[in-house]
Amino acid sequence: MPTPLERLVIAPSDRRRAIVGVIRSARRQLALSIFRCDDEPVLRALAAAAARGVRVSAIVTARAKAGARGLDRVSEWLAAHGVEVRRCSTWTKYHAKYVVADERIALVTSLNFTPKCFERTCDFLLVTRDPAVVSGLSALFAADWSARPAELTAAQRERLIVGPDDAPRRRFAALLTQARHRVRLIDAKLTDPFTCRLLDARHRAGVAVEIAGKRVLRPLRAHGKLLVIDDSAAVIGSIALAPASLDRRRELAVVIRNPGLIAALDGFWRAHCEPARAVPIAHAFVPFVEVAP
Repeated sequence: MPTPLERLVIAPSDRRRAIVGVIRSARRQLALSIFRCDDEPVLRALAAAAARGVRVSAIVTARAKAGARGLDRVSEWLAAHGVEVRRCSTWTKYHAKYVVADERIALVTSLNFTPKCFERTCDFLLVTRDPAVVSGLSALFAADWSARPAELTAAQRERLIVGPDDAPRRRFAALLTQARHRVRLIDAKLTDPFTCRLLDARHRAGVAVEIAGKRVLRPLRAHGKLLVIDDSAAVIGSIALAPASLDRRRELAVVIRNPGLIAALDGFWRAHCEPARAVPIAHAFVPFVEVAP
């Protein structure tokens, strides 16, 4: 049976296995970004890759809320085990979460490499062999490693939303504007005034806008972000629809148009978020202020 081009991982019990599997598949080089990482199996897999001769390079955020000491420790541990580490301070946070193995297979996710995200959070992970995604992530990593602008092709940008370089607010606005029947959104940090106004406008235009709050997701803890547009597109990744995430952090999301994967994400919504109701966005947030897209 041929290997599928893309595979979606949602269940907490499958996440660690998927990430460690991509790390173990590397034979020549492994590139990854780290926002938080204290999971022993993942750390051991990275050390084992370096020990077998794989060039392992990790971009580690320079700062994270209440995480400075942990970031220092993991950076020192990785360096001591043969991993090349670069602390990135170009943006307020390096919050993108991705791994690329041998420029052949990659994953994009919303989760951190922590036991918490492997056990009890609402998160999403895409394992892909799509050349546009894999080459785009490789180009992004190389640019960020060298502290130079990332130059992605049109095909790569069709799949990837890179913040803040790629005007993520406009990219999300374009997707929301395409909605004809339904928008389903999981984002506990939804506070961007422009995006809220646009969601309210789509609701008033007759589009069912459904937003899952933290309580709806229980017993899972709200963390990952998910946008589903009708049955035509979905977006997963680290980008929150909040000003800090859209404007000041290195963020990453991937656009999914595979009908089977979209159906799986919609199925997750129906299983965990069905109690959410479509409401005018203006009723759920503070009054909007004028903000340019």
